[in-house]
Amino acid sequence: MGSAWKHFKTISYHKVLVAKGCFRVGLYRQGILHDLSKYSPTEFRVGMKYYQGTRSPNDAEREARGYSLAWLHHKGRNRHHFEYWVDYSGKKPGETRPVPMPGRYIAEMIMDRIAACKIYKGKDYTDASPYEYYLRGKNNLMLHRETAETLERMLKMLAEEGEEKTFRCIRQELVKQTDQKRTGNNREKRNTIQ
Repeated sequence: MGSAWKHFKTISYHKVLVAKGCFRVGLYRQGILHDLSKYSPTEFRVGMKYYQGTRSPNDAEREARGYSLAWLHHKGRNRHHFEYWVDYSGKKPGETRPVPMPGRYIAEMIMDRIAACKIYKGKDYTDASPYEYYLRGKNNLMLHRETAETLERMLKMLAEEGEEKTFRCIRQELVKQTDQKRTGNNREKRNTIQ
């Protein structure tokens, strides 16, 4: 079987797993639209060329070229990646800083991490896998403090208490709060207009 087909199957299976998680916490639109850019020529060709099945093809492209064009394309189009939420600080020329991620994108990021671990770890996956992966790279992540605290707390809860409780908490804290803020802002705008 060719690498194009294997890569297509892997990203499609990943997309299905993320969608299932997103649906469980009430993020239907995000579940459907998750990672559509992976099917674009910029990302798909790289995935096909560097496909290994045990890790991201972007890592292999980065090793071969010194950077990953597919990753640069991907992170700039997908708000569930914390790298999307980096901006200039405005203090020093060229200095960047992480900004807080909205709850609904933190929720999607968690589903993304769970799905990736399920795919790459296969039968060795446990609910602790996403937390263990996070801890291994935590010191190198450019995450806003609030985002990091929320992500770590949710992944630790997943490791210790499982999906059912964690997904219920994600729905309550990250998805419903975001929806309530959006609804409240719309009401404020309507009241201001009247």
